[in-house]
Amino acid sequence: MTHSNPTRVLIVDDHQIVIDGIRSLLKNIEGIHVIGEALNGKEAWAILTQKPVDIIILDIEMPIMNGIELTHIVKQKYPDIKILILTMYDTPSFVQQAIEIEADGYILKNRGSEELEAALTALTNGEEYFGNEIHKTLRSAIRKKKQTDASKIQLTKREIDVLKLIAEGKTTPQIADILCIAHSTVETHRRNLIEKTQVKNASKGLIKFAIENQYV
Repeated sequence: MTHSNPTRVLIVDDHQIVIDGIRSLLKNIEGIHVIGEALNGKEAWAILTQKPVDIIILDIEMPIMNGIELTHIVKQKYPDIKILILTMYDTPSFVQQAIEIEADGYILKNRGSEELEAALTALTNGEEYFGNEIHKTLRSAIRKKKQTDASKIQLTKREIDVLKLIAEGKTTPQIADILCIAHSTVETHRRNLIEKTQVKNASKGLIKFAIENQYV
């Protein structure tokens, strides 16, 4: 990380040993200058009113004022300051909250110095950085939500039969022959499936729905 002016960093964590560890790691990253440290959001806010800061590295769970609360007020008062959440929590609710209040990065404490440096480089260059584990957490949450939403959709046994055959690429005449029903009945089931699942593209949408919800 090479810049004409050093990136001024404030470390905020309620464990001094963690602050000491981060400070030690940052000594080895060129272009980073630690201007202060705080054990909670209130202490951090006091420092912010006295010193210019480029990036705040902070934990979520802290006494008096936690990381989410601090991020919220910092972004309102000092929108140019970048916020990097460094925490043990990879739960979807925390990640979602961080994104909603416009945190610029989110990484886990167990990921090591390389990811910390990558995150700081990204934020210094005006980019966001959400670690690989965080992306996995978000994808998993989205997948679960889709499955939960889909579980509310009530399909009849015959609709499921038709859906499975559609997912296998069978045409309406083929489905009619396999299930021993009229072509018009297959089309009725197809229309009902489209209406219930709210898919946009009839065939592709139903195939995607069938795969995502493990009907095939």
